Amino acid sequence: MKQLIITLLFTVMLLKVTAQTPFIVKGKIEFEKKVNLYKQLDNEEDESWRNMMKKMLPASKTSYFDLYFNGNKTVYTPGREVVSAQKVPEWFDGPATDNIVFTDLEQQNAISQKTVFDDIYNIQDSVRKMSWKITADTRTIAGFECRKATAIIMDSVFVVAFFTDQIVTSGGPESFSGLPGMILGIAVPRLNTTWFATKVELVDVKETTLLAPKKGKKTNISNLKIQLNSAMKNWGKWRDKNIWQIMI
Repeated sequence: MKQLIITLLFTVMLLKVTAQTPFIVKGKIEFEKKVNLYKQLDNEEDESWRNMMKKMLPASKTSYFDLYFNGNKTVYTPGREVVSAQKVPEWFDGPATDNIVFTDLEQQNAISQKTVFDDIYNIQDSVRKMSWKITADTRTIAGFECRKATAIIMDSVFVVAFFTDQIVTSGGPESFSGLPGMILGIAVPRLNTTWFATKVELVDVKETTLLAPKKGKKTNISNLKIQLNSAMKNWGKWRDKNIWQIMI
């Protein structure tokens, strides 16, 4: 009860501060990740196989992630589970679906834990540099007015982002960052995948929450790319999709 009262008082205090200034420096954001599975199948040339798969799969897969942030540090982790009557087979789901990503924006360091088929990797590297182009378009997400920005990653993958400068931290879901505020929405058309914030909670995020993952084989982006290109060289069109999904 004492802890609940303290939490309520802290929330009220944050709300009062927010009423005086629009800037938020710490909190928790829930992201809904949605993959359009039917869209992924539309590129399949074998119509009979495509139709069979659509009978086996739900139209889309939804999962949730939590992003905790305080100042220049963020950590992105799997959130609440979704109970689905129609599950997606692991072989179709692909790799890197339960990522943990720690980012230190001040030091420009990022540490990610990603499951790639039978292996777990601990990827330690610098924060990804992105050449964002900010537009005049806006969209309201989780109660925040966000501006639109676009970029190209991995040479050819187009990304659409929506960010708010009301949240000071220049972070976002997965490994996305680098805009003047928090990214609350991401769309990657080539992966038929979106990440959109469902709610922003003004909670006191402790340093003990903002910890880098330690599990997995240590590597960096360059070495992991070499391994993936070698392992998937005969995968045809599935090669690029899987590598993009891992590197996102």
